[in-house]
Amino acid sequence: KIQILMSATPRRGPDGQIIGMIGVGQDITDLRAAKETADRTADELARLIEMANAPIFGVDQHCQVTEWNQKMSRISGVSRKEVIGTRIRDWLFDDNDKKTIETVLREALHGKETANFELRVQSRDSFGNPAGSVVLLLSATARLDQTGQITGVVSIGQDI
Repeated sequence: KIQILMSATPRRGPDGQIIGMIGVGQDITDLRAAKETADRTADELARLIEMANAPIFGVDQHCQVTEWNQKMSRISGVSRKEVIGTRIRDWLFDDNDKKTIETVLREALHGKETANFELRVQSRDSFGNPAGSVVLLLSATARLDQTGQITGVVSIGQDI
């Protein structure tokens, strides 16, 4: 099966009346197949992040949460829906952790990755009541767009 992208424009005679059509076609079969492969890969990676048995969160350049996987939700008692778009520091337990995460994330936003930093995240029980904190051992890595520009940071770790 060949897929063609067509463009058409009317062809006009000397009096301005339409006398035909001029068409240009481009074979986009390979381009469409590559896009479908890239889409499948992106979906697989998104599912991997979401279902991973490790806490994973991501933030944008303003340190607002853009990723929050199921493990982070289970550990913290905070749903993805509730946390997306909020500042990560709003979910931390004390001022030292807030300073730590801001430093680590800012460094990652400038290309300096950090491995093995501890972070205490606020935790809630199934009724939404405060349940103390959870200590995570995390790493922070810059997230890049298709041009290689840093767009945010992703952190992955373990509950210690």
